[in-house]
Amino acid sequence: MSLNTLILNQGAERRLRAGHVWIYSNEVDNKRTPIKSFQLGEQVLVEASNGKSLGVAYVNPNTLICGRLLCRDTKLRLDRSLLVHRINIALSLREACFDKPCYRLVFGDSDGLPGLVIDRYFNIFVVQISTAGMEAVVDEIISALNKIFTPEAIVLRCDGKMRSTEGLESYIEVAQGEVPELCPFEENGVPLLAPVLTGQKTGWFYDHRNNRAAMQKHVEGKRVLDLFSYVGGWGVQALAAGATEVMCVDASETALDVALENARLNNAEDRFVAVQGDAFDACKALIHDQEKFDVVIVDPPAFIQRRKDIKNGERAYSRINNLAMRLLGRNGVLVSASCSMHLERANLVDIIRANARELDRTAQIFDQGHQGADHPVHPAIPETDYLKSFCVRVLPSS
Repeated sequence: MSLNTLILNQGAERRLRAGHVWIYSNEVDNKRTPIKSFQLGEQVLVEASNGKSLGVAYVNPNTLICGRLLCRDTKLRLDRSLLVHRINIALSLREACFDKPCYRLVFGDSDGLPGLVIDRYFNIFVVQISTAGMEAVVDEIISALNKIFTPEAIVLRCDGKMRSTEGLESYIEVAQGEVPELCPFEENGVPLLAPVLTGQKTGWFYDHRNNRAAMQKHVEGKRVLDLFSYVGGWGVQALAAGATEVMCVDASETALDVALENARLNNAEDRFVAVQGDAFDACKALIHDQEKFDVVIVDPPAFIQRRKDIKNGERAYSRINNLAMRLLGRNGVLVSASCSMHLERANLVDIIRANARELDRTAQIFDQGHQGADHPVHPAIPETDYLKSFCVRVLPSS
């Protein structure tokens, strides 16, 4: 199919030539190619102001990021053929890194498919679409998955926050097959269940896989507190690694019910304690009761959603890390994590340092973690490098 052309302002192509794939609305030459003249999700040829070709993108005339480059070759189109090719390339990385088919199969921009996330739970695939350009090819995405795999089921979890910005409606739909209420999968050798239809995002957070594996080395025979536990991603894997007791704290009673099922699946129900409520309030109550834990895990939701939230968000990270340290027994281990892209790694280190000093303790960071191989970082897109995790021994000052 022939495509309309989008022309950029002079110099606006530099970032794209350096490897980035986003086009901002103020980078478009609106005199020659008015952005509002394009259709929602339309594929276009992108040219520099001097007429040199930059590739093919899809556009949204109503958003700040008005275009996302799909390919540098102008002969290609975002269709089933390209989707099959890109998903196969993504699959080859996952198969090289993981021994079980449970992972994030596609991670948006980093896998050359902006606006698309696909999580795999054995042969159940959960698709999350966040942009109009990718929504326009939803049928081709399903067809591509059927071409490469033999799916038991395909779920469309198209209910993320970004969809409203893109002018898209939210929906959750089983596109094919039958999906159990709790979908079985495995992580770090631990059998688990995920609520792919009703849970957060796609039902699970695979990104912390390596960090949970690192945590497992330090919990055998220990009492563990898992804050913001969701369905027990950290806590249940601590139980599987031999923790004597794990207390999971989460605001969602439904999430804790799934965490209990995960503990039961691992024959550890008798060592599992659920506390429903606000994590900050729960910590204060535990401190009041003089409770102590050998390991405390802090993996909150993103306290910093936008740049303007940085100051308040860093305060929240500081408060929860302070409370967590106060609950640690002598020489205890704090696992402090953040999924906020806008929280710099160095700033989280400083938060850990400052709170240790405030409590007259010494912090030793002995392990540092990033997102797993199924969340590859695009070197030209800093936003794809968002996850951090620290294992910290907290010692009394001497």
